[in-house]
Amino acid sequence: MRSEARKTPPVGGLFTLVLAACCVSGANAQTYPNKPIRMVVPFPPGGGIDTVARIISPRLGDSLGQPIVIDNRSGGAGGTVGTEFVAKAAADGYTLLATFASHAMNAALYTRLGFDTLNDFAPITLIATVPNILVVNPSLPVKTVKELIALAKKRPGEILYASVGSGTPAHLSAELFNSMAGIRMTHVAYKGAAPSMVALISGETQLTFTTVLVALPHVQSGRLRAIAVASLKRSAVMTDVPTIDESGLRGYASTAWYGLLAPAKTPAPIVGQLNRETIKVLQAPETRASFLKLGAEPVGNTPDQFAGIIKAEIEKWRKVVQATGAKAD
Repeated sequence: MRSEARKTPPVGGLFTLVLAACCVSGANAQTYPNKPIRMVVPFPPGGGIDTVARIISPRLGDSLGQPIVIDNRSGGAGGTVGTEFVAKAAADGYTLLATFASHAMNAALYTRLGFDTLNDFAPITLIATVPNILVVNPSLPVKTVKELIALAKKRPGEILYASVGSGTPAHLSAELFNSMAGIRMTHVAYKGAAPSMVALISGETQLTFTTVLVALPHVQSGRLRAIAVASLKRSAVMTDVPTIDESGLRGYASTAWYGLLAPAKTPAPIVGQLNRETIKVLQAPETRASFLKLGAEPVGNTPDQFAGIIKAEIEKWRKVVQATGAKAD
């Protein structure tokens, strides 16, 4: 019997097959998105990142042609529960993570996480930056940084500071303050900004470091007293409040940032599309106005630039953790 030779497709046929495969991949990117997108906020409603997400999500949804649903997936642990959920989600562009500075702080603070902060996410863009601010319950008899430090030295460990969880900006900002001022205040962690604010306003705790975005309405109402801004320059919406640096604690700086990420291996065309559309939203006059009114400065940069910021932030806060001995509760 004559054996039949294996037939090899002609060169033109191979080219057609490769082109067809590329077209299928391109078509998938071109049809994105074709269903609603979930934006996970790893903290309860009411915090800074929740507010930021709710400002951009409807506008980004309109731009993409699909609704964006906010999913407040908290559970404490400095936002790591919701973050891990996104890390393990399908890398198809339909599950995103809206997060803030604690994303980098957690990598410095926790020895074990259910995800790799640098390798399990595809950065999309830095959304905005906003100064942190030191606020106190009006019952605490201090109006300046110097008065706070003096009182803390007289009452070591007695002043309670609230945070939205271990490893969050409020926690590490206060620990940095403790270290630089040579004082000891006691940490009380809550599951989110809203319960943290309730505790502070009720007098259960005496102070916190939070964002201008979160603190502003409470300061304006008189329920909290603003002591100092934690950035190196004053807030545009609270120009009468001095910085901690100019108040005598030279070199102190802690600025919050908000960003958008996707699971690692999300196709580059989808990441690029999300980056472009988010930047468009951030550049829109109405978005800028909404952010600036809250003391936040909209940014919008490239995925590579945002990745570099996250890496630098991890290194910065790792040094703080090592110097202060801060630990997750």
